[in-house]
Amino acid sequence: MRNCCGYAILAAMTPTPIALETLGWSSDLAAQIGADEGDLVPLRLSGVERSRATGLGEAGAITLQFPPGLSAGEVAVGDWVLAEPASARISRVLDRRSLLTRKAAGTDTRTQLIAANVDTLFIVSSCNADFNPARLERYVALALDAGVSPVIVLTKADLAADAADYLARARAISPHVEAAVTVNAKSPDAVAALGGWCGPGKTVAFAGSSGVGKSTLVNAMTGLAIATQGIREDDAKGRHTTTARALHLVPGGGMVIDMPGMRELALIDATEGIAELFDDIEALAATCRFRDCAHEHEPGCAIRAAVAAGTLDAARLGRWQKLRREDEAIALSKSEARRKGRVVGRMIKSAKQDKARLRE
Repeated sequence: MRNCCGYAILAAMTPTPIALETLGWSSDLAAQIGADEGDLVPLRLSGVERSRATGLGEAGAITLQFPPGLSAGEVAVGDWVLAEPASARISRVLDRRSLLTRKAAGTDTRTQLIAANVDTLFIVSSCNADFNPARLERYVALALDAGVSPVIVLTKADLAADAADYLARARAISPHVEAAVTVNAKSPDAVAALGGWCGPGKTVAFAGSSGVGKSTLVNAMTGLAIATQGIREDDAKGRHTTTARALHLVPGGGMVIDMPGMRELALIDATEGIAELFDDIEALAATCRFRDCAHEHEPGCAIRAAVAAGTLDAARLGRWQKLRREDEAIALSKSEARRKGRVVGRMIKSAKQDKARLRE
């Protein structure tokens, strides 16, 4: 049995067909299909579990299996894949237009994939104690590094004594933030405020702390009933309601990726995003007298001169320095891990050679 595009329909399909264009399919993606891959089915991942994934396509929602050599950690919600029709097994992952990543939890330097092929990242915070410029900067750097447009969404504006002050502080984060808006997540007006970024074929993702209203906004945009929870009023900290990333369709066109709350976001390989976020400081650094200026007490430091003149906020400078130190430390750690891997590889190779010689 074949669908209208000539692709074989996978088994275990749902009865609700979905046009590929609705899911963001484009000519760039179609051009990636090789001449010998005409029988494979293009699907967009809406969910990823440890041993399987869910793909959306013209046959509806399909449960997919990972092939040998491909693990759940190597794909992300939002990815496009080609699947084998008979086995419902992923054949390969298509090239991504964008990829949001973070440093995985723990002491090592593994990269965790967050979401793929996202157009706009809604960075959600609240007009209360959750509002944290340093955390917002991390999310903006994450988006910029991935080539995704960052939009700051401030919830609970109806409960704030001065929501305009929060909005002004959000807009001051970076000129590279496409927009900053205040919303009441429970109001129908919230959908109108965000709808301009979510149209046919477009994908938006929600990121931010737990309890700021991400799931409430996703519910409003999709018509779903994702469970929500409140926050502790003393510190505005929320509890996790979304436990796994998931892609949902928006009535009228577009897709939304809901993600679990992240109070701490550790960036990885985000040098370009950090530089773009703080491009004003980077430009100043290029005019320092010494190329290796540490911006501490060196003579001719343009950055320190700007702080002294009041044209550069010292706190923002400190946040730039902290993110650069973290990024450099991770890069050094990854380099050291690669070096150790090469040493171990040579030892194993040598041991195998010695063993082979003994057999001779």
